[in-house]
Amino acid sequence: MSEETPESLIPYDEIVQEALRDVVGRVLREVEQTGGLPGGHHFYITFKTKMPGVSIPKHLVERFPDEMTIVIQHRFWDLKVADHEFTVGLSFGGVPSTLVVPFAAVTDFVDPAVDFSLKFQANGAVDVPEEHDQAENDAPVAEPSDDGSNVVNVDFTKKK
Repeated sequence: MSEETPESLIPYDEIVQEALRDVVGRVLREVEQTGGLPGGHHFYITFKTKMPGVSIPKHLVERFPDEMTIVIQHRFWDLKVADHEFTVGLSFGGVPSTLVVPFAAVTDFVDPAVDFSLKFQANGAVDVPEEHDQAENDAPVAEPSDDGSNVVNVDFTKKK
């Protein structure tokens, strides 16, 4: 008698990946509906730049030919969430850009404010994590406090 586990005829891995991508869509949809991020929440979203349906400026594809990480935190606009993709406006080096990212292209979703992270496989392929540049959309504008302390006030509202 063989003790091997039989091969599944049900694609459990794909079903779980799709369900977890729905979590990303639901979170982004709530941000879209409320018009901003609650509390200190912010997101790092990594995606495959050459997946079908991804639409980003050519200079970003040239700079990130395989994978790119964006930050949804301070300066973003026009977040729109559909069933299979999201669209967001971000600024890169002061140049406004619109990105369209299918959920199938997302490989990582992280909310460091609460130590939450999801990892995905794009197109069912096994991804080997690789080194890539940090997100380069514009950082928040920090203003020193007037009281002379070392506290920095940061405006957490989204900018248009």
